[in-house]
Amino acid sequence: MKPTFKPAYHLLLLICCFMLAIPCYGATKYVSTSGNNSNSGNSWAQAWRTLQYAADQVNAGDSVWIADGNYAGFDLRTTGTAANPIVFIAFENSAVINAPNPVTTDGINIEDANYIEVNGVRVINQPRNGIRLVFADNCIVRNTFCDNNFERGIFTGFTDDILLEYNECLNSIDEHGIYVSNSSDRSIIRYNICHHNNRGGIQINADGSQGGDGISTDPEIYGNIIYENGVAGGGAINLDGVQGAFIYNNLLYENHATGIALFQQDGNEPSINADIVHNTIINASNARWCILAVNGSSGAQVFNNILINQHAWRGSIALDPDAVTGFDSDYNIVVNSLSNEGDGQAMTLTEWQALGYDANSMIADPLNELFVIPGSDYHLLNDAQAVDEGSAAFAFGINDDIEGTTRPQGAQHDIGAYEAEGSLAVEEEEETPDIYNPGININAESISWARGLNGTLTLMNVEGKVIARRDISMAGEVMLDDLVPGVYLATVHTPRGLQWSKGFVFSGKR
Repeated sequence: MKPTFKPAYHLLLLICCFMLAIPCYGATKYVSTSGNNSNSGNSWAQAWRTLQYAADQVNAGDSVWIADGNYAGFDLRTTGTAANPIVFIAFENSAVINAPNPVTTDGINIEDANYIEVNGVRVINQPRNGIRLVFADNCIVRNTFCDNNFERGIFTGFTDDILLEYNECLNSIDEHGIYVSNSSDRSIIRYNICHHNNRGGIQINADGSQGGDGISTDPEIYGNIIYENGVAGGGAINLDGVQGAFIYNNLLYENHATGIALFQQDGNEPSINADIVHNTIINASNARWCILAVNGSSGAQVFNNILINQHAWRGSIALDPDAVTGFDSDYNIVVNSLSNEGDGQAMTLTEWQALGYDANSMIADPLNELFVIPGSDYHLLNDAQAVDEGSAAFAFGINDDIEGTTRPQGAQHDIGAYEAEGSLAVEEEEETPDIYNPGININAESISWARGLNGTLTLMNVEGKVIARRDISMAGEVMLDDLVPGVYLATVHTPRGLQWSKGFVFSGKR
């Protein structure tokens, strides 16, 4: 009998699994604080001591498993391939990099190396970036925790086709949580949590002064939760010189600058043709606009969003006159302040509609009539004005919400990042177990749980191949009958990112 599992709650997460299941044909190496670099590195008993030594030894296809403990970071300049990536993965929850690598002032530096994955490490207190990738295409950073790094949590430059998912980036002292820079194309930034960073939550900056074409094209930014950023300026999502961005199903709240900003400063061209769909944006009272398009950043499409600004007069959408061309918006919930003349001018929704915008949009009800708990839980109340008021025709193919709930649950799409699901929220929240202790039991026969989080359990082998995935919102188990003896990793993801992980050794059937 093979392991059985239900379909993933989110089609895009299933796609992620396929990406994870790239075959690896290299060696598995081990690093532990009790190890020694004179060891073989081929088992926990023969583990190496330092990450840098591991980085110096690995070849394409190798996986490096990291035991709990405190480490200096590593600098990696050996490339993987599409068929044989190089993977550095934490074995449990507390592999902490709290000192920079020996080459740069970053915790992890990946440079001139493609097809690298970093998974599950915690990177804190670095002099520059927690994790830095430069000239590094087709790389993955997932499940990391980047806290109190001086400049940024995760920084990339000249990185095409990068995937950043399920990371938490917080308390960047000077700049951003996640910063994708320098003519990087086709980035996917999804299911991250960025909060309490001094400037932006997520910044994409094409920065032509550093070389390349100075344009970043076709990023997808979705499923992220971004809050309490920008006390020094910088939007929750800042796009400079970015073209063809698709921004959807994000929750942005209590940020202190702009919600989503489209502009040209360092990029060689404006940020044009952004599609902004099904986001919930609740700006702080000292913030700028929910959506701001300036410097010729034309062609934005804004549909099915909740755009509530708590500022005294700044409102939901502001366009410079040179950003009006090709702009369209509708089926949004807004405050009664919008502008087609830049930041310094505001008009009512009625005046805005007279210009041909937002014919089916409406003025927002008070927050406590829209959301379960304004300030912490932005699920929609069942009778909120956003319920059944969106448009599938203007959803740009988005058929589920930030948590993977299928749209629509009622007659029409709900407006915003969340789709209402009946009387779910408060009762379940009270019964939910500790987020870092979901009650997963691993034994010689199965992985089981009595009742878990609103999330997904993933079981994969040491090569990163997904063995099983299960919804854990109800009791269940994964049978281990047909597993071959070896090392495995079980993780639990919720819409807020990685919440639990556990490596274990399976010795075979008893």
